[in-house]
Amino acid sequence: MNLTEHEKWLINFYKQRNWYQYSPFIRLNYLSEETGELSRAIRAIEIGRDHPGDKQLSSIKKRDNLQEELANILDQLLIFCSKYNIDPNCLLSASENKLKKRFPE
Repeated sequence: MNLTEHEKWLINFYKQRNWYQYSPFIRLNYLSEETGELSRAIRAIEIGRDHPGDKQLSSIKKRDNLQEELANILDQLLIFCSKYNIDPNCLLSASENKLKKRFPE
């Protein structure tokens, strides 16, 4: 599945559950929450967890969790793209163009 196919699937999935209706302002809070979860996943990989209630995870489980959190953030970004009618594939070239302008070779 490519990015465009996933975006279409995701929008349908969200609409079926009445989640798509939330405004971008509300959705930004979901993105913030997912960013915190990504931070926790990276911390677990890089420096470990220092909480007595957390069980130790294997390296594979930590990587799986990191991948899941990155996917959650990607999904929120794809919903933003849909809400603002932006082709997510255009983000790739926009990023590259911006960096090339800022840091010419």
